[in-house]
Amino acid sequence: MSILSKSSSFLRGALVLTAALGCGAMVVNAQTTDEATTTALPAYSSSADQTVAPAANTNLALNVAPFNFLNAMQYGSGSRSGAPRYRGGNSNADGSSRWIFYGGVGLAAPIGNTKTYFTPSWGIQAGGGRQFSKKFAVPVEFDYDHFGMTASTLNNQLTLYNNDITYFCSLPANTATCAADGVTTLSSLDGNMHVWSFTVDPTETFMQGDAWGAYAVEGVGFYHKVSNFLTPSQQEACDPYYGICESYVANAVIDHYTSNAVGFNAGLGLTYKFSKFSNERFYGEVRYVFVDNSHRPGVTVNSPVATTYAETNDFPANSNRTGYFPIKFGIRF
Repeated sequence: MSILSKSSSFLRGALVLTAALGCGAMVVNAQTTDEATTTALPAYSSSADQTVAPAANTNLALNVAPFNFLNAMQYGSGSRSGAPRYRGGNSNADGSSRWIFYGGVGLAAPIGNTKTYFTPSWGIQAGGGRQFSKKFAVPVEFDYDHFGMTASTLNNQLTLYNNDITYFCSLPANTATCAADGVTTLSSLDGNMHVWSFTVDPTETFMQGDAWGAYAVEGVGFYHKVSNFLTPSQQEACDPYYGICESYVANAVIDHYTSNAVGFNAGLGLTYKFSKFSNERFYGEVRYVFVDNSHRPGVTVNSPVATTYAETNDFPANSNRTGYFPIKFGIRF
């Protein structure tokens, strides 16, 4: 009877242990998402001092997608449906930057009536603004285009100024003053003209390969035109510490004219990417610029001398409409 009691106790303990292990296995099985996988229970000894150890491999696989580092770098957080959202606030949906910047240098060549008075020279360009996609951007641009003056313009202007000086000093009220001040006619004359502008220039990229691209641009904005006339004059520079002065001859502006107007530009450009993985591109472009200046009447070398002396606008050509071709080369990024 005692043996039977011990055996009954042992059996009851074994049944309890088996039931506990079975419940544990059911809990573990409920936590895995792979219902087709079964976990074999390890065998246990009935010895009381036997250490219970789980199986080496329970084959419990969690249904978790692997971490994709490239996706994490490329896309930002947000809705997982629809088009992907690129990381950061500086990128558009197609991966292009939201901002564009560029700068270049080149030359400017006058055309039409502008060519009668001015000669080609140099220019600079800088711009930047919103880029809405790989194909369309709306930058704001600053341009400075410099021009020389034709020989006929300078010769006519020199004659006009000397006629004014001669007529002024010939008047009885001015003769003594001119003699005392040593007023004489000009021996030479130089000059230049420049146009600086601020414009809004929508730009459409209609071709973009791995290396070469092409774009069209058109813009409108404010244009400021300035003509300067210079002549050699005696200058003096003094050192305030040592009190030493040095005289030299340099061109000084003796007359200048300005004109403000609305202007338009349009042109084509080519781009070349430095590398496949680079955003920087070399560009070259040519545009046509038209500035709708309002003509102001004035005098020329052919006007009567008395009229030229009384008139303040000695260079009406500065207020003529302006046309030229700026050609620029630079970097876009």
